[in-house]
Amino acid sequence: MSKRTIIKIDEKKCTGCGLCIPNCPEGALQIIDGKARLISDLFCDGLGACIGHCPEGAITKEEREAEPYNEKKVMDNIIKQGKNTIIAHLKHLKEHNETEYFQQAVEVLKKKNIEIPHEAISGGHGPLPCGCPGTMVQDFNAPDKKDKPKPAKTGLIQSQLRQWPVQINLVPPFAPYLNNADLLIAADCVPFAYADFHNELLKGKTLLVGCPKLDDIAAYEDKFDQIFKNNNIKSVTYARMEVPCCFGMVPAIKKAIAASGKAIPLEELVISIKGEKVK
Repeated sequence: MSKRTIIKIDEKKCTGCGLCIPNCPEGALQIIDGKARLISDLFCDGLGACIGHCPEGAITKEEREAEPYNEKKVMDNIIKQGKNTIIAHLKHLKEHNETEYFQQAVEVLKKKNIEIPHEAISGGHGPLPCGCPGTMVQDFNAPDKKDKPKPAKTGLIQSQLRQWPVQINLVPPFAPYLNNADLLIAADCVPFAYADFHNELLKGKTLLVGCPKLDDIAAYEDKFDQIFKNNNIKSVTYARMEVPCCFGMVPAIKKAIAASGKAIPLEELVISIKGEKVK
């Protein structure tokens, strides 16, 4: 037992209307003897998704001694309730930035061979909670796409881009296009320098782009760590410029691969500032 945030129900205010029940994806609430009850501390994450759905204001948060929240037990309960409840729960964790619990939930789904709902990753077909449509996860080759967009053509060059977004900082570690992917991690000067980037380097690969000189390498390492641990990555290709500062991404990628405990093959490509492949 340890002190943590958990919900509190005022029985005098509670009318037993039950509106809080479907708004607790964890299944921590039930109507018993005409009142909403917290059936187990193990199921309450303390985030309070139910609070705003109580018309009487009977549900609040408090700090008290409680059994630790157990995401894996919660997922066992949620899976029985079907896909919509799974989606609601995963979205709930994402919206509150509960990355650790989100990862645990996904691990349970994977162990039970249950597909991770696309809606829970991308937020549906609209923009993510930040409100920017440019961050919406899109898998151009998703099997459920009936009308797959044809790659854009410019002259004789055809785009080989398979997904959006591509910036490392914007790509969710559980984006559906990452699983079973051959990754191309490219320093962001490479596509400008190497003329045949799309046909020779990008074709058939999922793209992640970043700058090892100007961006936060530690943040990149953390993102790679999450991607490699939680997805089946078939291979990684790192394409960088020949300048020394571009080498900075290599240790981060290698360290994340090692931390994943997986034998993910890594290939390094080096492009000269004149646009020639030198390695």
